[in-house]
Amino acid sequence: MLKIGCHLSVSKGFYEMGKDAVKINANTIQFFTRNPRGGSAKPIDENDVEKFLNLAKENNIESLLAHAPYTLNACAKDESIRKFAKETMEDDLKRMQYFKESMYNFHPGSHVGQGVEIGIKYIVEMLNDILKEEQTTTVLLETMAGKGSEVGRNFEEIKEIIDKVKLDGHLGVCLDTCHIFDGGYDIVSHLDDVLDEFDKVIGLSRLKAIHLNDSLNTLGSHKDRHAKIGEGNIGIDAITRIINHEKLKNLPFFLETPNELEGYGKEIALLRSLYKE
Repeated sequence: MLKIGCHLSVSKGFYEMGKDAVKINANTIQFFTRNPRGGSAKPIDENDVEKFLNLAKENNIESLLAHAPYTLNACAKDESIRKFAKETMEDDLKRMQYFKESMYNFHPGSHVGQGVEIGIKYIVEMLNDILKEEQTTTVLLETMAGKGSEVGRNFEEIKEIIDKVKLDGHLGVCLDTCHIFDGGYDIVSHLDDVLDEFDKVIGLSRLKAIHLNDSLNTLGSHKDRHAKIGEGNIGIDAITRIINHEKLKNLPFFLETPNELEGYGKEIALLRSLYKE
């Protein structure tokens, strides 16, 4: 069965978020741990979590992916911003212990003119400080489009971060189709070559999740503008090949397309109709 879902709001609680997932026939869920522009997270309601976990089990919702706020920049030049990133992720990972075997995704960050090597150094320092041997959450580095001074614009930068983290067994990668297409990886005409390169550089065993998005921009544009499925420059044919590829088809997919709940439901139904069991 295709593992497909989308980004849902947890503002009304985990149980209500789970009900939204069931409504659109999703069996994966992504959510922001807090306001995506930053700020403190709501206290965990253990009763709400228990109700959600029961609902998820009853409806075969298998994959839960938390997304760090966009303001989390582990390699910022400003020390106070790096401190916010560390404290936020540390708090988030403690909260995610309520959801065993979950995943936590973050954008590596922007080095803002310091250079990639300095950026990677700061990211590695943060991860080495906060990852714990006993944690059950896998932390995912997201592939980026390469706009501005983003770190993670290619597979080599992601690999360099992973190689320098002591508890690298807690790390994985979330591949964003819009980002890597905008970053210059031709997943439309050369999907096999891109996956072979990923395997050679990082290792496909590290690939734990896929953000499934079309792109408003062209190959190698180094921008980041998501489009609805089939309405961008990646296109429905390429996306069909992605969800059915033997190396990808059993991974969890998460839609981040510009949609409301009803629109996500339509995309999920479309993708299920294109999936070959």
